[in-house]
Amino acid sequence: MSAPARTPSRTVAVLAYDDVRLLDVTAPLEVFSTAATLGARYTVTLLSAHGGPVTTSAGTRLLTEPVDGLAGRVHTLIVPGSPGLPRRLPPGLVDTVRALHSSSWRTTSVCTGAFALAEAGLLDGRRATTHWRHAATLAGRHPDIEVQDDAIFVQDGRIYTSAGVSAGLDLSLALVEADEGAGLAREVARDLVVFLQRPGGQSQFSVAARTPAPRHATLTALLRSVVADPAADHSLPELARRAGLSTRHLTRLFHSEIRDTPGGYVESVRLEAARTLLDAGESVTSAARRSGLGSDETLRRVFLRHLGVTPSAYRARFRTTAPLTPRPAPTAARSS
Repeated sequence: MSAPARTPSRTVAVLAYDDVRLLDVTAPLEVFSTAATLGARYTVTLLSAHGGPVTTSAGTRLLTEPVDGLAGRVHTLIVPGSPGLPRRLPPGLVDTVRALHSSSWRTTSVCTGAFALAEAGLLDGRRATTHWRHAATLAGRHPDIEVQDDAIFVQDGRIYTSAGVSAGLDLSLALVEADEGAGLAREVARDLVVFLQRPGGQSQFSVAARTPAPRHATLTALLRSVVADPAADHSLPELARRAGLSTRHLTRLFHSEIRDTPGGYVESVRLEAARTLLDAGESVTSAARRSGLGSDETLRRVFLRHLGVTPSAYRARFRTTAPLTPRPAPTAARSS
């Protein structure tokens, strides 16, 4: 009796180049390699255009295989990012991405690797994300791309893009789950001691840090006033009055300068203030009132919409880096 045919192995190719960010490379390598040790049919390879050593942005050297030595079709192509990629693409990187994409089943990017996919034309007319710090640059340079600056990762067809650095873990785990099921993906996450699905999006990071600097001085002053006192009256008519502009003109200014609505920006600032208050030990009611969100229910809705968790779940997951201590099991009553 003949042996049953084995499921063909899926080739996962991570494309490296000089100045690539080390964690963008190693996070997907760890996820797919760990999945392989747990029974998934992955063959993981680290490539560069010509093979040999590449030097990462951390100064670490990685030994790579040449692209032309890759035999057969690539199942998953992963293009990591680099701190300098939004400013300058290494020579030959875009051509290499195009060539590998043409023979891959799906193509993905980590962090600023989205800029290489965009220059290769792979994101035209698609939704995509990248590191929050560079999302506005990507959108401005490639207006045909619908940049989602608050997503951990985005799928559009067979193209996947992910946010900054550690989001490569989230994306890789999601791809393992799609290929092998939630059970094996959960085992990989447990082995690496990470969330299978991270709660929240890039909204977890500072509003001021991820907001593009406005060119309009009036708008700059307005944004600072919102951050300085989130609980004050920041309705659209009041903001327009303080800016000396019509509500329509102010709304257009927000869209063009910071790619948000006045209400959206105010809500983001108030959410951040509420998180800070919760971190400091304030009650949900106090955090809602002092942040300007008003009620417990409004705070709950805003947390779910932006972070995907309730305020109480946020406190449990984000307030401390120490492991949560489980409550002791209740002691059974002693019989008399």
